Amino acid sequence: MGLRPASCYREVKNRAYTRVAKRVMKKAFIRGVPGPKIQIFDMGNKSKRDWVLGLDMISKQPIQVRHNQLEAIRMSIFRHLNANIGRQNFFFRIRAYPHHVLRENPMATGAGADRFQQGMRKSFGKPIGTAARLKKGKELLSVYLDDKSQIPIVKKAFKIAANKLSGNYSIKVNESVGRV
Repeated sequence: MGLRPASCYREVKNRAYTRVAKRVMKKAFIRGVPGPKIQIFDMGNKSKRDWVLGLDMISKQPIQVRHNQLEAIRMSIFRHLNANIGRQNFFFRIRAYPHHVLRENPMATGAGADRFQQGMRKSFGKPIGTAARLKKGKELLSVYLDDKSQIPIVKKAFKIAANKLSGNYSIKVNESVGRV
């Protein structure tokens, strides 16, 4: 079976739940968490220099963003900015890290599945991936630029990224950023 849709995991209910074991600490941790698909968080011109302005993509609501969504927006934004601005003229950073472990309780299907299925008994779930939790007003992405004429290109790249994500986002422009 493929991945469940992101709509199953986008809401932030409460704080992250993990098992609590008072006597046996070995049982208090989630085992077998797969690593995040996203490995690169800083792209473009990484040299220490003064940037004229920065654009931030900010979440308008509390939401969870899965690690495969972060990788998809990283690739699409970098491709768009590299083709239209050039690698030396921008610095792109993903500000959220996928810490939260997503779990699912897989149910068996088919003939005879009810004989060995346990239903919701001991249904902590198996780890299937990770997600970044964003609060309202938290930055997801940042792009730093040299020239104000490049703002529409970055806004278009953020629009491409927002189409790959669930939730609502806004764009904030910061003047005279300096070093990052």
